Amino acid sequence: MTLTIELPVPRRVLAIGAHPDDIEFGCGATLAKWSDAGAHVVLCVCSDGSKGTWDGDADLSALVARREQEQRDAAAVLGAIDVEMLRFVDGELQDDLPARRAVADVIRRVRPDVVLAHDPWQSYRLHPDHHAAGMIAISGVVAARDPHFFPEQRLEPHRPSTLLLFEPERVQHVEDVRGYVDRKIDALLAHRSQWQSTMGIHDDPRRERHAFATGLHDEARAHGLRAGFGAGEAFARLDDL
Repeated sequence: MTLTIELPVPRRVLAIGAHPDDIEFGCGATLAKWSDAGAHVVLCVCSDGSKGTWDGDADLSALVARREQEQRDAAAVLGAIDVEMLRFVDGELQDDLPARRAVADVIRRVRPDVVLAHDPWQSYRLHPDHHAAGMIAISGVVAARDPHFFPEQRLEPHRPSTLLLFEPERVQHVEDVRGYVDRKIDALLAHRSQWQSTMGIHDDPRRERHAFATGLHDEARAHGLRAGFGAGEAFARLDDL
């Protein structure tokens, strides 16, 4: 299998994730790099994040509002232009017509050259929303490109040139993210509501933040080694869209 590296900087980029913080984990450094190079970057989050706490007594309306603001703060760290929040219920994502319609609408409005999303075919994927969000993104790409899907949107069809799937089952493409891993970490740390449950930052925040950052640098180094880079983010790649 041929490994490709370093797409030309896209003019317009859309990253689609299941929850607030998923995009940053999957491709945050790549987005920061492209944004700095002049790309118009938009994030699309499918769910409302309402299951994102271990506190059984949490005010879920307040959590949703907090997570949306955290996502916007993280997007600003990465240099993204906008965030589209689709607000489907966390834990209940389905690759159905409402979700496809919503993502096709975003694609037709943003008109990205490159779409990034979860790889829905990753083996032993635990969270059903990650699988569903990947399928929704792919279904949305198919719907957005063809004029007879959702004509009520009254938007011109749009066909992206490349789809990059993060957390890939098979690595086919690596982006060089040397100098951008710390931006990815800063964007993730903007999701403070997730420090305990997702990032292991709770009892000793200074030490645990360092451990969290070290783990992400180690992961980037491992991906970069595939392509001879000091740090990388890895993707499956589809061009025939």
